[in-house]
Amino acid sequence: MPLLGVLFYFSRTPRYIPEPIVKAKLFSVTILTIVLPILLFYLLKTLKKIDSFHLETTKERVLPLVLQCAIVILIFTRVLPQNEIPELYFFFIGILCSTLTCLILALMDIKASIHMIAAAGFFMFAVAIGIHFQININGSIALMCIVLGAIASSRLHMKAHTPIELVIGFFIGFLPQLIMLNYWL
Repeated sequence: MPLLGVLFYFSRTPRYIPEPIVKAKLFSVTILTIVLPILLFYLLKTLKKIDSFHLETTKERVLPLVLQCAIVILIFTRVLPQNEIPELYFFFIGILCSTLTCLILALMDIKASIHMIAAAGFFMFAVAIGIHFQININGSIALMCIVLGAIASSRLHMKAHTPIELVIGFFIGFLPQLIMLNYWL
């Protein structure tokens, strides 16, 4: 979802950003949010630190969430610093807050839906972009509501989460992005 947020920002912003910079930022975020986590998951699986890629227990979630925090910190310090694109900087600060909250809950043996965290965070960021730049994204918001419902339904259908874990995940993703609006909106 972080890459989706960056793509959404660059596709919707009326701000002029040179194309080589956009491509460099997208490439960096792609490597750090897709390629690196996949490699780290395979490494953790090989080292027997996790049993499966589903991270079914809260114990299995701790190390991947710590690594995710490190990746997010790397992104907002090196790839998207505050003075370049403040909206994306605070988007990743919100992602860090959500990840840290999920990590703390995992340490307390409380499981939250990481899928819902990501989808709800992206949803709030997209709404904020629409408000900030005063652009009509009603179609995108409607589609995101359908996607949020589909994610929740699929997680329930697969018995991967309980309804309360989905609600917790939604608010862990949504609230940090809402709080970050005070800093860039």
